Amino acid sequence: MSMTRKALVLLCFLVSIAFAGCSNSNSTDETEDNEQIEAVFAQGETMQASFIDDRLPGMKGVADNDHLQLFIDDQTGNIAVHNKHSGEIWHSNPPDRDTDPLASGVNKDVLSSQLQIDFYNSVGQLNSINTFSDSVAHKQFKFDVIPNGVKATYQFGKAEKSAADLPLMLSVERYDELSSKLDKTGQRALLIAYKENTETSLYERNDGALNGLQLDRALKAIEDAGYTEEDFQKDMAELNFVQEKPVPRIFKAEIEYTLDADNLIVKVPVSSIQYPMEYPVNTISFMRLFGAGGTDDEGSLFVPDGSGALIHFNNGKTRYPSYKQNVYGTDLTMSVTKFENIVDEQKVRFPVFGILREGKALFGIIEEGASVATINADISGRVNSYNYVYPSFYFINKGEVTLRANSQERTLPKFQEAPMKTDFTVRYAFLSGEEASYQGMARYYQAYLEQNNGLPKQVADSKTKDLPFYLQLDGSISKQKHFAGIPYRALEPLTTFEQAESIITQMQERDIANIKLKYSGWFNGGIDHKIPDNISVDKAVGGSKGLRNFLSFTQEQGVSFYPDVALLTANSKSGFNEKDKASRTLRGVPANLYPINMALERRDRTQTPSYIISPRVLGQYTDGMLKDLVEYKTGGISLRDLADQLNSDYRKKKQIDRAESEGISLEALNKIQEKDLKILAEGGNAYALPYLSDITNAPMSNSGFKIEDEIIPFYQMVIRGYIDYTGAPYNLSTYTDVRQYILKCLEYGAGVYFEWIYEPNYKVKDTKFHHLYAVNYEQWIDQATEVYHEVNEVLSKVQNEPILEHKKLDEGVYKTVYKSGMYVIVNYNQSQVTVEGKTIEAQGYMTGGED
Repeated sequence: MSMTRKALVLLCFLVSIAFAGCSNSNSTDETEDNEQIEAVFAQGETMQASFIDDRLPGMKGVADNDHLQLFIDDQTGNIAVHNKHSGEIWHSNPPDRDTDPLASGVNKDVLSSQLQIDFYNSVGQLNSINTFSDSVAHKQFKFDVIPNGVKATYQFGKAEKSAADLPLMLSVERYDELSSKLDKTGQRALLIAYKENTETSLYERNDGALNGLQLDRALKAIEDAGYTEEDFQKDMAELNFVQEKPVPRIFKAEIEYTLDADNLIVKVPVSSIQYPMEYPVNTISFMRLFGAGGTDDEGSLFVPDGSGALIHFNNGKTRYPSYKQNVYGTDLTMSVTKFENIVDEQKVRFPVFGILREGKALFGIIEEGASVATINADISGRVNSYNYVYPSFYFINKGEVTLRANSQERTLPKFQEAPMKTDFTVRYAFLSGEEASYQGMARYYQAYLEQNNGLPKQVADSKTKDLPFYLQLDGSISKQKHFAGIPYRALEPLTTFEQAESIITQMQERDIANIKLKYSGWFNGGIDHKIPDNISVDKAVGGSKGLRNFLSFTQEQGVSFYPDVALLTANSKSGFNEKDKASRTLRGVPANLYPINMALERRDRTQTPSYIISPRVLGQYTDGMLKDLVEYKTGGISLRDLADQLNSDYRKKKQIDRAESEGISLEALNKIQEKDLKILAEGGNAYALPYLSDITNAPMSNSGFKIEDEIIPFYQMVIRGYIDYTGAPYNLSTYTDVRQYILKCLEYGAGVYFEWIYEPNYKVKDTKFHHLYAVNYEQWIDQATEVYHEVNEVLSKVQNEPILEHKKLDEGVYKTVYKSGMYVIVNYNQSQVTVEGKTIEAQGYMTGGED
């Protein structure tokens, strides 16, 4: 066999592997299923209305409770919800969509759709189908009444045959055999369908004549003659031709609409999604236009970018990209690319979104599928005349595999083995009056979390009235050194336990109270420690004895101690078998992460990477870590990544998708909590909140996307009073003015945070920790004292109190109201302002309502 022939065979083999990877129980046996589909969707079934509303012509009431009424149009699939208390009606699709002057083509059809499926074709390109264009237009849908609601079932696409369903060629013997079984009409159809090639003595398919009525007659003739699949396979073998019959592009899905008290629940069961194996589904999105605002409406879209953001209706920013963010950030097994640029972007911590419209609001909470969800939003003027926000959900992810053979290279798609193992469910709440605001949404979500055990059972620490001062001390790092000209790696101590005592003593001498100490780089080889399946305290910072002495000191001084541990990332290969313990990408290789080159703003692939630990071994590492840690009786633990990251593992035949990974993370968090350890964690994703006492690096802003108009403290309004929190360390943040930092702490009710080392800054030079360029404590302790006392002077009066109200009074001027009634008005401007009859100095603030 020639090299070219070998390369072709290998390419074909890889194509088959790529698509075999997505075979699963949701893909359909087309031959068997098409007959059933045609029977079910021969014509739409008419529903009986339980009640009607004159404001909703053509719609039928199907569910009713004390709060809401659910209507559906059984000719289009459109739904509407009537809020009995406010009288408002919310439509799944804009009632005036037919007059939209901007939308056209598929964008026009989307306005009438309730669900969209994005799927891949044979070369990995995305295509879209929706319930209006590909189902309702063909009368391929039905409705069934279910408890408290209705279920809509859709078939997308039609099982129509083409010329490609006829054999490419027939032998003279086969042609004569078939013709002999047909009447004159059938024989004529066969004669038109095939032309005799006298040179090859074969009948070849006449594609140019096979369309319309002639195609129908030819297909019928072949069927009437009794031509079977067995005959087809025999002809291919004998005549030496290869032909793949086209697979009908038919998909099925269901949407369930149910009323639950004052909420509408919209659910797409994952088991209902059926698709051809050749066309794997990438994403499912639904209710795209639910509650959408038009060009004449005033309002805003709420998106959970960082602390929260508003996109005002009709803001004209169509030259900027629409909003799109993954809930809980990027799955790191999917983000490994050849040259990965670093995007300075806040994560989505809460699976929520909303629409604010002139005295009414729609608030969405993703209840199932949040870990694979994306929040999307856009404004009028781009593809249609509406402002809308909606969720989409990853169903099957795609990667790429590159083949190199005989100096040729080809990239092929590679799909995950099975779809996500989670349904996709969104709860919609309908708010009105004073609650129809982002503040009302925050209160609603807080109450929702309370009722569903989504927040800590106890409120935030109430033993002290002082605001927390969060301090991260970095113990030791791995650094290359030389002995007699020979390079070797050793631990470089940056802050020993004894030095940490000195820093804390100096802080207390300056009356800094309620110190919460996060200590990193204390075990298993420094900050980038080895896998935490056991604990060995680094001698460079004082060893086991030094830790015990330090713990006695912190307990005597009333300092909360949180030793820092990374459980999802293997920063050191020592003792870590990446082939066995690391997550795999869709390419089948261990998922790694290279250090960031700050100058180039991309990952530096000349350095040693860290590895993404497979969720499969997280429980094992957690058990080993806890077994050793509890002996020290630290009272707390700092989790560097467990409440911040969520990653998959695409290991062949052992896939763990992101939804399953979330469950594994919850099990680990529960194990830690059962050891009576207070948990301080970075980030603070929603699923982790019930286990946390403190959050560092909580979102204090948005990502600054151009389409967004306003930053709001939605995150803080939800968790304040339950969990103490702070943003990024001031001395390593992007703030260029300490006044801006102080004002942000006051506006967002956040604690003060610094990251320090005892040794001089040059100790981190020429190491991978060069980003710690300004952390020597002596340079910061005096300013930190001033910042803490100024912020504490205000916020100590409302420590552990929720934020009840927050609003923008003027450009750069914001008012935050706490539960007791005390308020803070901050002015970020470089000049004084007068608001509510009060003058506030430039970059200043004022308080009130203390009585």
